[in-house]
Amino acid sequence: MRRQDLEAMDFEELWLLHEELTKILAEKITAEKRELEKRLAQLNQPDQFGGAEGGATVTGPGQPPRRKYPKVVPKYFNPLKPTETWSGRGKQPRWLVAALQSGHTLEEFRIRENSEASTRNAGGHEH
Repeated sequence: MRRQDLEAMDFEELWLLHEELTKILAEKITAEKRELEKRLAQLNQPDQFGGAEGGATVTGPGQPPRRKYPKVVPKYFNPLKPTETWSGRGKQPRWLVAALQSGHTLEEFRIRENSEASTRNAGGHEH
């Protein structure tokens, strides 16, 4: 429709055209919204990443699953409290930081190969 045609129309005709356009736009918006919601529902399906199989755990909606990591064996222990162990990963425990600052070396706290199996069975705690 050309602009001249619109300018030639009287108020009633323009108002009816406005109502008709509003109705058509509302229908198109509703149809578009329905289509987008359908696509969103497909994206949020839980089996999108293969579920919890394959050694992965689901963290939440819309997030990829986390990898399952193997249990880490402790490598260092506190000689004053042998149940306190550290795997060598992450932040150093307080007992180890204090010992290192007082002049000890990290190697002094290493769990030896022959005593490693007995320490693991003792149920030592990290940190």
